[in-house]
Amino acid sequence: MTDFDPEQFEDKYANYFPQLQKAYQQAFEVMNDRYDSELVHAIDQQILNESEPFYDDDQGFYVELPESPVDRLTAIIVDDEKLSTVLEEYVGQIEAELHDIFGVER
Repeated sequence: MTDFDPEQFEDKYANYFPQLQKAYQQAFEVMNDRYDSELVHAIDQQILNESEPFYDDDQGFYVELPESPVDRLTAIIVDDEKLSTVLEEYVGQIEAELHDIFGVER
């Protein structure tokens, strides 16, 4: 667990880069165990690579996705509903990992 300072999270890549990497990697591993690895890898590389984690006192950690995330996925063919379900769970897993790594309650 890392000491967390919300003000330092504004410059997250300078102050917390290893923790962010760890959260995303742990979420990837969890999702890869639950779902098709091609789908998880495609989401990771084509959608989440442009995502942005944020923190605020009311919401805690949350992840903003790039515009039109479903349209960004071109590496594989997947039903939009399935993609949305897996993506939503993946984002939730990243947020959970961030809360755990930084010791911030949800």
